[in-house]
Amino acid sequence: MIEFVGNYITELWRLVLEMAPWLLLGLIFAGLLKVYFPQKHIDKYLGKKNFKSALNGSVLGIPMPLCSCGVIPTGISFYKDGASKGATNSFLISTPQTGVDSIFATYSMLGWPFAVLRPIVAFITGVVGGTLTNWLVKDQPKPRPASPFADFKLDVKTVSGTETCNDDSCGCHEPRKNDSRHSLVRAADYAFVELLQDIARWLVIGFLLAALISVLIPDDFFSRFQGWGIVEILLVLAASVPIYICATGSIPVAAVLLMKGVSPGAALVFLMAGPATNVATMTVLGKTMGRKSLTVYMATIIGGAVLFGLLTNWLIPADFILSKVMHVHGDGSEHQMLPNWLEWTSAILLIGSIAGGYFYLKYRKSAGMKEMEGTTYIVEGMTCSHCEASVKRNLESIKGIQEVMASNDSNTVKIIGSGYKEDKIRQTIQEIGYKFVGKA
Repeated sequence: MIEFVGNYITELWRLVLEMAPWLLLGLIFAGLLKVYFPQKHIDKYLGKKNFKSALNGSVLGIPMPLCSCGVIPTGISFYKDGASKGATNSFLISTPQTGVDSIFATYSMLGWPFAVLRPIVAFITGVVGGTLTNWLVKDQPKPRPASPFADFKLDVKTVSGTETCNDDSCGCHEPRKNDSRHSLVRAADYAFVELLQDIARWLVIGFLLAALISVLIPDDFFSRFQGWGIVEILLVLAASVPIYICATGSIPVAAVLLMKGVSPGAALVFLMAGPATNVATMTVLGKTMGRKSLTVYMATIIGGAVLFGLLTNWLIPADFILSKVMHVHGDGSEHQMLPNWLEWTSAILLIGSIAGGYFYLKYRKSAGMKEMEGTTYIVEGMTCSHCEASVKRNLESIKGIQEVMASNDSNTVKIIGSGYKEDKIRQTIQEIGYKFVGKA
């Protein structure tokens, strides 16, 4: 038992060391994307029911560091704000499969073939799903006035060395001095506090599960299933569809499965279907956009996973892919891509950011709720900062509501305003996939 625990901890730490530097690099890019990505004129790119809107939805979704819990409220907000069902489905299909953070992490543990393959597959399945939705689902979305990019919009924008306020309602458009330091602080806060806390739970679960599989399952266990072809892929698909795991958290599990003999195509199926499908996603999507849109969504992901899994096994030699996988078990001969000091520093920084960010974010939300005056409501189903932002954005579009603060930790929403109707709040909350309980 002591030997097992020792081997487990050693394997767990090895996984963290290999993935930490690339995960931190991905988080940095995600923070910069959050602050500097020019996101406006959503109706121009996603509003029409044509191939171009489906293409734009997929292009927009691929770099976004959102997992299923975050992509659903964001995508539904796009739809409520006037995006076509095709563009919305394209975004919902492509986004959870990959992201700027998971691309770097994929490279660190699965090598460059998977790092290239994942966004390509996400892009193609997103475009196909969006196009099929536009073709098969005839009803049009109902536009709403709220801005869908409120979750991502910049507080300021830089034009020729000066900055002006992005909020058209504030009446303040006078140039002011450039404050790049403020933008970098916002990027760091998003990357190492909000985003990292959103994926931390599933990232930790992914590490723990991967280490357990590595220690418990013999190295040649899955090799006995080689040659099963589509049967192996369907078995992995059946296990992947109902579970919930984010794109980044799925990487260490897929890496260990590959080393235990799972075919590259089956590993790709897990990387696609695990993050993109789960029971909660299917329920909300069916309720909001209809059964036809849900059917196209599921058919695209499942069909795409099977197709690309088979193509990967048929067209790309398994030995070539395995030779690029960075993680090599136990023989002491692995090729070390980064120096020890960088891996250890990154691992310590990652763990410290997860632990410190948890307490800091919890304190910040609690203090903000206490200081803010208003009426408190219980809203269940919020799981991340994007859920909070979606609730805040949609409620603030209701006439009479001046300010909203949401906390997924306490499942509460505090509202300042007058003249608004509680039934409208209930309707809005339910439309974006959460449960309105009532006043606290």
